[in-house]
Amino acid sequence: MFKHFRTVLAVAAITVGSYAAAAEMAGDHPDTYVVKRGDTLWDISARFLKKPWLWPEIWQANPQIKNPHLIYPGDVLSLAYLDRVAVQAGPRQEAPLNAIPLSDVEPFLKNLSITDSFQHLPYVAGLEENMLRATAGQNVYVLGLDQAQPGQRYAIVRPGLRYTQTRVKSSGEYLTYKEDLDYRGARIKGAPADWNRQWSSSALSDGGPVELLGYELEQVNVGTITRGLVPGSETVTLTLQDSGKEVRAGDRVVPVEAKPYDLQFFPHPPATAIAEGKLQILAVANALTSGGPRDVVAISGGSREGIDNGTVLSVWRRGDHVANKVRWPNSSRMDDSPRNGAGRVSLPDEYAAHVMVFRTFDKVSYGLVMEGVKATRVGYELKHPDATY
Repeated sequence: MFKHFRTVLAVAAITVGSYAAAAEMAGDHPDTYVVKRGDTLWDISARFLKKPWLWPEIWQANPQIKNPHLIYPGDVLSLAYLDRVAVQAGPRQEAPLNAIPLSDVEPFLKNLSITDSFQHLPYVAGLEENMLRATAGQNVYVLGLDQAQPGQRYAIVRPGLRYTQTRVKSSGEYLTYKEDLDYRGARIKGAPADWNRQWSSSALSDGGPVELLGYELEQVNVGTITRGLVPGSETVTLTLQDSGKEVRAGDRVVPVEAKPYDLQFFPHPPATAIAEGKLQILAVANALTSGGPRDVVAISGGSREGIDNGTVLSVWRRGDHVANKVRWPNSSRMDDSPRNGAGRVSLPDEYAAHVMVFRTFDKVSYGLVMEGVKATRVGYELKHPDATY
């Protein structure tokens, strides 16, 4: 009797699982699809699934496919069953597809990093012929590399942004700030963040403590030591090799080493619950405040919050708090306030886009905007990809 009951229960579980998976299938999906060069797993999954970030849970391969995540140009995909995508292997003559186009994120994988401190690093003290900028083939003089030997390679990095976060005492709301740094890597006083803190300082817990999330370092060049310390000089000579970006005095210097970043990404929901309001858009790469699909954004959370590479999050515009003019037509309250309160009506958050994380640090991560219905802006909140409000 018990054995029969277990069998019935197992069949029921499979049926429920199949139904749940089928419910995630897009209604207008094609019966088959031949994978092409230039495809991404996210885009292909969007043809089959309502939620492309769920494909690792539903996407299953035929027994002859050793790794269901590795799909190649020439493979034929078909919906053989309600709860799986079957794969007919192609010629396997090219590299497997990635979840996202690497060309969109490769510069950020190679050239951007987050650190808690950079002030201790050696730095460029002067340039050849006392120039203001230097590029490939020219010499720069580095202070703090006394032990460097000719032939050693170094990267020149520039601290450009300082990311911080604080919290409002009364509401518990998180406030994030992106601050530009000067040529020494110091904060530029009087920046907008200062004004934002000023008007809200009375509400900040404990007088407004600010948590440092990290400094963003951009690699601007690489070079080789061509001369160590010599009598009468305090610097070593570094000859630049890259013509990409010019080097200036104050740029920091770090050893060139292999960067342990991922080249394959598998989308998935967050592994842990997300604190409400904690994750926000810190910055949009190569833009002032907003971006769209295929733009890279910085996020105010990283491995400390349970985020890893491949984590998918949804982006939301915070709901406004508008003056209730119907009930209080003569009110002088602000018509659009960042705070709720008497005489205002709080509106719901609005969905903007989905983002997939591709580079994770302790307190900051970088993500790629995958698709959206409106612009992704600095300050927007990030939630679980299945969030509905």
